[in-house]
Amino acid sequence: MNVEEYLKYDAVGLAELVKTNQVSAEELLNTAIQRAEQVNPKINAIINPLYDLGRKMLRDLPDGDFKGVPFLLKDLGTPLASVPMSHGSQMLRYYVPQEDGTLAKRFKQSGVVIFGKTNTPEFGLMGTTEPKHFGPSRNPWNLEHTTGGSSGGSAAAIAGGIVPIASAGDGGGSIRIPAACCGLFGIKPSRGRVSLGPDRAEDWDGAVVEHILSRSVRDSAIMLDNVCGPAPGDPYFLPNPDVPYGEVAQQDPQPLKIAFSTYSPLGNPLHPECAAAVTDFAKRLESMGHHVEEATPDIDGYEVAKAYLTIYLGQVGAQIKRFKSIYGKKAVKEGLEEATRIFGLMGNALSATEYVEQKYQWNRFGRIMGEFHTCYDLFVSPVLAQPPSKLGTLLPSSTEELGLRWVEKLKAGRILLRSGLIEKIAIQSLEKTPFTQLGNLTGQPGMSLPLYSSSEGLPLGVQVMAALGREDLLFGLAGQMERAYPWFDRLPDLGG
Repeated sequence: MNVEEYLKYDAVGLAELVKTNQVSAEELLNTAIQRAEQVNPKINAIINPLYDLGRKMLRDLPDGDFKGVPFLLKDLGTPLASVPMSHGSQMLRYYVPQEDGTLAKRFKQSGVVIFGKTNTPEFGLMGTTEPKHFGPSRNPWNLEHTTGGSSGGSAAAIAGGIVPIASAGDGGGSIRIPAACCGLFGIKPSRGRVSLGPDRAEDWDGAVVEHILSRSVRDSAIMLDNVCGPAPGDPYFLPNPDVPYGEVAQQDPQPLKIAFSTYSPLGNPLHPECAAAVTDFAKRLESMGHHVEEATPDIDGYEVAKAYLTIYLGQVGAQIKRFKSIYGKKAVKEGLEEATRIFGLMGNALSATEYVEQKYQWNRFGRIMGEFHTCYDLFVSPVLAQPPSKLGTLLPSSTEELGLRWVEKLKAGRILLRSGLIEKIAIQSLEKTPFTQLGNLTGQPGMSLPLYSSSEGLPLGVQVMAALGREDLLFGLAGQMERAYPWFDRLPDLGG
């Protein structure tokens, strides 16, 4: 199979070719490797090729829904036994997990062939994939622009035609943001839908959920059918759906009541094209028979940002403290990026009371959204407040990095917190992505649909959120939209 033919199929389609003996899994892997060799030097999506592992997996593939499909694993979150997992950090470049994570086992059971690890920002902390150790991933639609983060390497690999699906995780938008930046479909499942075992009962107090990115809706739906369900010791779990998501995605939903908003939760202006995409999407929904009206949940976006950043900083602080006990202070100082160390310093300055006070807010946000969804089945917004940014613009400048070093030297974390800087950081860091964090705090599912592009040809995503546990509504609507407004054949031109 040549690359041109390979790009015509989604993962389900490729698996069907293997099942009917029209192509072998070995041929698919060779084509994926060929494509990776062609385009990865341009986009820096794969930071650890595992071609020998992929060839070894070919010897005994389970007869799953994705048998023989080439697959890439994000280098964060999901351990793969005997394979380094850097978390995007120089300090952990030699860390090697000893056993597969529950999700890795389920990916393998689905029949995929893992042949590489994808790029991610250090510990997944940024909404752009530009780690200092591995260098930036580049958006296949425009190599000077971000892929989003933290699943930006996986997004670049799919948009670049290396694989049809790849793993992704979302703790504050890290599935939906890269999907929006790279013109892909991405759904963050509900809290408790996918197990994080066996090494994690929860991550970031339940904000983190793992799944995949894809070009087609059915790939995402059928993979969630394969990987959902609890594992022993999970603190949260949801019953598996009565009707498989793969079937739901093939059927138009009954008319739904849908709210939409083009208002930024932080009050900052939206780029006109991001707002226009939502407005047009609302018109499309209406033309399909859905009841659509403008409405916004009664939640203060500043409170969401502060709650999210408090948990974020506290988690980083605890993580760095653990690293110091394992690797030593010198290794942490030399191996972690300046911004990561400052986040940890500020996290250490938080009191337990302050941390818990902000965690209480999650419950309040969840109740408000629960009530909101008694009136509306779905809630529509942009994913991003502006089209994908240029590389480098979302990172600290050289002057800011110098300031961060002085802050660290003076151990001024508490002073910074008392000055109100956490609120300022919350607004500045989230104003370009103010729509995604709410779903991580409430646990409800959300997706990005790749229906629009900017005037400069960059993808624009539209976010749709549903009540906790209602991925079926999202997949139903996504399938309906994909059939009415197909996007699968839209691919960037990276040459070959």
